Amino acid sequence: MIIEPARRTLSVKEYYFSIKNREIARLNQQRAAQGLDPVINLGIGSPDGSPSREAVEALCNCARKDGVHGYQSYIGIPELRQAMADWYRKWYGVQLDPASEIQPLAGSKEGILLLSLAFLNPGDKVLVPDPGYPTYTSATLMCEAELVKYNLTEAGGWYPDFEELESMDLTGVKLMWVNYPNMPTGAPARREVFEKLVDFARKHRILLVNDNPYSFVLNEQQSILSVPGASECCLEMNSLSKSHNMAGWRVGMIVGQADVIKELLKVKTQMDSGMFRGIQEAAVKALQAGPEWYDALNAEYRRRQVVARRIMDTLGCTYDPQAGGLYVWGRIPSGTAEEWSNRILYEAGVFLTPGFIFGKNGSNYLRISLCANVPTLERALEKVRKVIKD
Repeated sequence: MIIEPARRTLSVKEYYFSIKNREIARLNQQRAAQGLDPVINLGIGSPDGSPSREAVEALCNCARKDGVHGYQSYIGIPELRQAMADWYRKWYGVQLDPASEIQPLAGSKEGILLLSLAFLNPGDKVLVPDPGYPTYTSATLMCEAELVKYNLTEAGGWYPDFEELESMDLTGVKLMWVNYPNMPTGAPARREVFEKLVDFARKHRILLVNDNPYSFVLNEQQSILSVPGASECCLEMNSLSKSHNMAGWRVGMIVGQADVIKELLKVKTQMDSGMFRGIQEAAVKALQAGPEWYDALNAEYRRRQVVARRIMDTLGCTYDPQAGGLYVWGRIPSGTAEEWSNRILYEAGVFLTPGFIFGKNGSNYLRISLCANVPTLERALEKVRKVIKD
């Protein structure tokens, strides 16, 4: 290498699933040579279903038009921002100004980095949950800010321990990431927890961000912005990836204070030139879906959840039957999650996510994605059973 990488790259590694997907691809080549079927990947949460017919038609119809293939507005077309505002009002009971309090994103993952770049200086502190989405950590480190991990535990229902938070040195903390409904644990959003989080953020003058892409998957729709006073200190990110089977389309949003959105836009406008109009028009149609869309989505995920829990039972793992979301999170009976994950991968040809990638508090847990149909999950179950029996 002719030059040295930036210091910020030394603090992070390549994303776990990027590395693991290459490993699985190599393993599939070996399995094919041996006459074995491919690995059943129950790792990452990439929905295997299709968006609504109306969304797909909107994309196709727009793509056939002249004059729609150039750069688009950095803030999204007015119709998309209005659809996002209508969606928040209908399902969460939250009123937003589409002109100033909503910023469409290329998926909520983009928003994590944009917000970090917009507000973090080297040495600033960020409260990050353990276990939690790894991008909260990597975005913080790439901005040369300081991680302050706060514990989520099974004993505590995977909610913050507010006494522990208050006992921590919060000097210099600017941002706090929360994620309810929770990934990876499946802990549901609770109004009383949101109220405590808002009080905590206001007391300590922290910008709190709730990452909320799972509220339509086996969960009750709630938004932290519905709590009185939340508009003073909170933002929320959301996404069409899980709720509308549009993970590869990269459509998300960040909503909340207009002055914060304005600062984030300063960074975003340096990094892209808007989302293709056809995708935006498709997102409008997707967001206009009625309850029958979500009912059908959840009926399918409930069927999958039953089989995924049987896999956990076969492994001797314990799990919360009240948990929702796109995954089943189970505590292993012994050893480490990485050991269990590797054994199941190499002996059964099934990949389950080891919880250590989400933090030290996840090191004794496995996660199963529901992004595979029931027959595929049943095949995985049989493969796991054979390994455990042998």
